Order: sequence, then C-alpha cells, then structure tokens
Amino acid sequence: MDPSPRLSHAPYPAQPAVLEEVCAAAPGHLVTAFAFALSRVPEGARPVVFFATSRAWLAEHGRPYGRGLTGIDLILAVANTGAEGLWAMEQALRSGAVTLALGGIEAASLAQTRRLGFAAQEGGAVGVMLRLRHGGLSAARRRWRIASVASAMDPADLRAPGAGRLWAELVRSRSERPGTWILEQADETHRLRLADRLAGDGPGAIGRTTLAA
Repeated sequence: MDPSPRLSHAPYPAQPAVLEEVCAAAPGHLVTAFAFALSRVPEGARPVVFFATSRAWLAEHGRPYGRGLTGIDLILAVANTGAEGLWAMEQALRSGAVTLALGGIEAASLAQTRRLGFAAQEGGAVGVMLRLRHGGLSAARRRWRIASVASAMDPADLRAPGAGRLWAELVRSRSERPGTWILEQADETHRLRLADRLAGDGPGAIGRTTLAA
C-alpha cells in the first residue's frame, strides 16, 4: 500500500493519549510501526518501556534488540498466550513503574482494552496496542496506520540517505480530526519530528518542531 501524498495542515497530535492503537499498513511496515509506537513516550519522561507479547508473535515477527534502542530502557515480557500478555501489560500500566506499555497482541476485546485504559490512567502511563490489522471495537482513544517512506536527503551529501522518515495516518480519534503527517527521526534528540512538506502540498516547510512522542 502506497501512502497518500495528501498531508494535513492541522497540528500533529503531539501529546499521546492514555491508550492508542498503532497498526502497520502492511506486514513489511511492522518495524516502522514499532518505532512509532516507541515514540509515544511523553516528552520529558524517562523512557521506561514495557513490551508484552506472545511467543507466537515473536516467532513470526522477531525479537526487538534492546541495545539498539538508544536511550530507552526496554522490559520484554513473553507470554504463552495473548490473554496472558494483556494481563502483564495491564499490571505494568497500573504499577507506575513504566512510562509506556506496548502490547504486541492482535486479539483484544472491548472490555480488555477498557481495562488497559483504566490501568494506564491509574498508573500515569501510556498504553499502545501494536497490531497488523485494524478493525473491531476498542477503547483506544486514537488509531494510527503507519508506513515506511523514503528517507530524507543528506544535505551534506545528496548521494547519502538522510533522516529516516515514516508516514503516520490518524485513522480515528476521540479528540481530533483524522489526518496524515510525514515524520522523521531527529538525530540530536532521537525523537520524531515533523518533516518538511512535500513539494506542491502546502507550505514549503513546517520547521524543526520537535514532537512529543
């Protein structure tokens, strides 16, 4: 699936909601969706991330390499079933010991996602469900669809790749209108920020605004 070139002029929703859902546009974009999910740590907070998933999920998609995640403390909880993974995610959110809890779990009922939302509010954390498929009822306050796009050009060497970029579509939200943004990795902060607008699509540049992830 090719990302739409139509970008939003509305502000990117920088502050993460208490519970969000992040879906890869296609299986090949799952790593990019994982990177976006990690970016939902609130700005200024110590990035302590709890990732709950099942053995089957890891067997299909692979295991994240914690040492490659600059500045992030990653706790990996591997469950035998999706239900066990959701329980572990709920406990982590409620504990107050993490800033972000991710769930690599495809199936979750409305009641289960509501419990996650309540746990996140109680623990002062952010919960993100990482999925390959949209659909079904969910208590997530935002739903995102994420895809990889070509990197920016290196201003010092036009033959070299520049900042990594991704395409983020807000499919559904309880507080904002849906929209689409191109985000890029800021080397100096290791966070996502708005990339310049595509040629012929709105203002020439958004600037170097750092996004709260």
